[in-house]
Amino acid sequence: MATDPPVALTISAHDPLGGAGLAADLATFAVLGVHGTVAITALTAQRFGSVDRVEPTALDLLEAQLDGIVASLPLAAVKVGLLGSAQAVALVADRIASGQLPAPVVDPVLVDGRGDRLVGPDIEHALRERLFPLAAVITPNLREVAVLTGSDVRSPEDVEDAADGLAALGARLVVVTGGAVPGDLAVDVAVAADGVVRRVEAPWINSPHVRGSGCTFAAAVTAGLALGDEPLQAVARAKEFVSERLAASRWTGIDGVGPVAHWIEPQSTSAHASP
Repeated sequence: MATDPPVALTISAHDPLGGAGLAADLATFAVLGVHGTVAITALTAQRFGSVDRVEPTALDLLEAQLDGIVASLPLAAVKVGLLGSAQAVALVADRIASGQLPAPVVDPVLVDGRGDRLVGPDIEHALRERLFPLAAVITPNLREVAVLTGSDVRSPEDVEDAADGLAALGARLVVVTGGAVPGDLAVDVAVAADGVVRRVEAPWINSPHVRGSGCTFAAAVTAGLALGDEPLQAVARAKEFVSERLAASRWTGIDGVGPVAHWIEPQSTSAHASP
């Protein structure tokens, strides 16, 4: 007997180049067997080398999107990406605290690929105080961990040294993606709320086309939670999925960093495999 697919919600911004944000999230949800819903937090204009314009969604429109989704479909998991204001952070946090939304996977979009800050201190403060303590998983990269901890964080070893500060953010699990550090292995570091540290490793994929890989990882974790995985299991499977997608990334007509491969060849549509 057929059953309904699990439903996940992404609360994030639109990337017109299709590599990150909502586009990456929906593509990842779909290939992993999860129905994706969308609450748009901002429209952007971008090129491969720049974010040219960001227009946050009006707060009442974001609220109406969330209300409509919650009233229409049962949500098994939520991913939160870029939020355009402290008020938007508070709105999402209130929905989680009231039980309307499940504990989310938060991909804290604080800096861009060049290390430039994307949000102001008011949003960062709201994330720390309102959203992180409600999160099931937070997935910052090394640059974002440096912002969050105020430390010089450049390697998995540095992340482990900063574990207490990460655990203090309040989430059940903080997973620091370390794919920017070349080596034989791509190492992510998972820090639980009790301070226990684990490494999640996969072979290093030497591809320049990594745009949206962080969004894809967080979306894959979200899909895993929607499918019933425990957080660490979802993280391990997401790591495997992103490694596969990086290995498939190929662009010859792009001058710069192209999007990670979200297309799936017809013969490889069964991506939610056991770790």
